[in-house]
Amino acid sequence: AALLTLTRKRGAATYAQTLQNIPETQVTTLENGLRVASEESNQPTCTVGLWIEAGSRYEDAKTNGAGFFVEHMAFKGTKKRPGSAFEKEVESLGAHLNGYTSREQTAFYIKALSKDMPKVVELLSDLVQNCALEDSQIEKERGVILQELKEMDSNLADVTFDYLHATAYQGTALAHTVEGTTENIKRLTRADLASYVDTHFKAPRMVLAAAGGVSHRELVDAAKQHFTGMPITSKEGSVPALTRCRFTGSEIRARDDALPLAHIALAVEGPGWADPDNVVLNVANAIIGRYDRTFGGGKNQSSRVAALAMEHNLCHSFEPFNTSYSDTGLFGFHFVSDPLSIDDMMFCAQGEWMRLCTSTTESEVTRAKNYLRNAMVAQLDGTTRVCENIGSHLLHYGRRIPLEEWDARISAVDARMVRDVCSKYIYDKCPAVAAVGPIEQLLDYNRIRSAMYWVRL
Repeated sequence: AALLTLTRKRGAATYAQTLQNIPETQVTTLENGLRVASEESNQPTCTVGLWIEAGSRYEDAKTNGAGFFVEHMAFKGTKKRPGSAFEKEVESLGAHLNGYTSREQTAFYIKALSKDMPKVVELLSDLVQNCALEDSQIEKERGVILQELKEMDSNLADVTFDYLHATAYQGTALAHTVEGTTENIKRLTRADLASYVDTHFKAPRMVLAAAGGVSHRELVDAAKQHFTGMPITSKEGSVPALTRCRFTGSEIRARDDALPLAHIALAVEGPGWADPDNVVLNVANAIIGRYDRTFGGGKNQSSRVAALAMEHNLCHSFEPFNTSYSDTGLFGFHFVSDPLSIDDMMFCAQGEWMRLCTSTTESEVTRAKNYLRNAMVAQLDGTTRVCENIGSHLLHYGRRIPLEEWDARISAVDARMVRDVCSKYIYDKCPAVAAVGPIEQLLDYNRIRSAMYWVRL
């Protein structure tokens, strides 16, 4: 008994020390508005990246896909390093270059040896300030993107989420896909791409983040050397503020009985990034849990939905989500099931939502909070994840929120808070629904809407 007590105390102390011993995130803002942030650790490698406040939400119907196109073109040469010279120089360092575009941000990052940090900063500066956008490369990459779009159509989970955004935010910029439409990719010109870069790739909209064996002072010196000349605004002036994307309770159904499985996503409007309700909703999602047929545990799993799915063969997989944007979000669940199990799985999932609003217990909240703590500490694995955490936090919150603060927010959640916050966002709200595949059994929208509340006698 004494040994077990000692082990428990050592484990608790280790977790607390982990939170307390994380290096401080240092942030410096240059005169042109570029934010330089870093977390220094004793590692031989580092990840340095640029996180930019730009994405498909900043595009209109005619330019949708421009950001994704520019991301592809960024790796195809600069004015200083034409053709494949840019990629070859990255490879000569033994470094790894990557990037992505989402609805509200774009990122380019390089993982390299710590001693090569100044060179990495120079490469990233060249990438965003001197992108060549050569006509021959544009035409070549146009074909690559069109092929990617065809391949993306076979990923039914991604297709379902694009439909979910299209119906939830119909008529607004958030309804756009990140990749754009086939028609737009065929039509976009060099002038369109150059205009996108000139408008959005500006210092106040960027965060230069680094994690690993880097000195913050040396990072700032490198940033001053290579980013000082970056303009603050575009030729047309400042970028317009984001317009409010209003959520609409509605549905999109794409029935195809030739497909073997149905993909269903249902969501209500969630809060934006900075809203404290996000922590409570993440606890709620941890209570719901996730499930895949490959999981062990059977009907003894702690998640009620997972146990029912396993026992009654309701679905192939199930996962809740809480997708946040600047001023809104999508809180919901996505499942993949056989055609004849759709109704039962939807009934089970919506019933769990109602239970969260009315009957959440302290014991399951405690379990869910421990799950979130584990996921939170997992963010410390690798310099790339830490670097992305820094860059995204500065764009979303204006600061890097320490794990100690996250832990305090999670600890403050109790069962009453979960019931109240879930009732605020879920109970008697009109959901957005997206369904793809053999979905004949998916009930009428009015039936789905009627399951968003319980008649208690």
